[in-house]
Amino acid sequence: MTHRCEALVVGIGNLLWADEGFGVRAVEALHATHAFPEGVALADGGTQGIYLFDLVASARRVLVLDAIDFGLAPGTLRVMRDADVPAWGAVKVSPHQTGFHDILSLALLRGESPDAVTLIGVQPEDISDFGGSLREVVRARIPEAVDLTVRELAAWGFPGVRRLADDAVEPLNAGALALDAYERGRPSAEDACRVGDARVLAAAVAPGSR
Repeated sequence: MTHRCEALVVGIGNLLWADEGFGVRAVEALHATHAFPEGVALADGGTQGIYLFDLVASARRVLVLDAIDFGLAPGTLRVMRDADVPAWGAVKVSPHQTGFHDILSLALLRGESPDAVTLIGVQPEDISDFGGSLREVVRARIPEAVDLTVRELAAWGFPGVRRLADDAVEPLNAGALALDAYERGRPSAEDACRVGDARVLAAAVAPGSR
């Protein structure tokens, strides 16, 4: 495969499950605050899993942002590089891990592995709140994750330039999915139970219920 970009930054995660959305929110913030030279691509990888293969295999260098269960304090950031990233497949620490590990394995088998791979992960606090948003301890680490990404890209030879406050920036995904819009539009936990319909749960434990 002919490489189409020199460096790819991809955020993966599910915005609907609270801290699960960290990777996507981090790459959104990176895109909103920094511009990079030609050859650098930023992508919202969502939950596409193995369908990201062509995107990853076409890049010489890949940086992944994700929520990772390291068993550490919520909000802790860790950086893994190159040989340490495939080892990520030895123990399942992320719902997206299998798909991404499969991508790296397939790229290796096909002789299309990126020259460099970096993973920047945050320890989530909560990934079970359906419809919830990032917890504050995790959201507070987005600027640091952005800074780490900018420094990594600079080390690869692609320095970023901070955008001006009034720069017009085309979003990476639909406007309704932007963090502010998402938080304004979602109902509260009181208005919409996010851990299961209370009526159904009550019926399930009622005497004689099936």
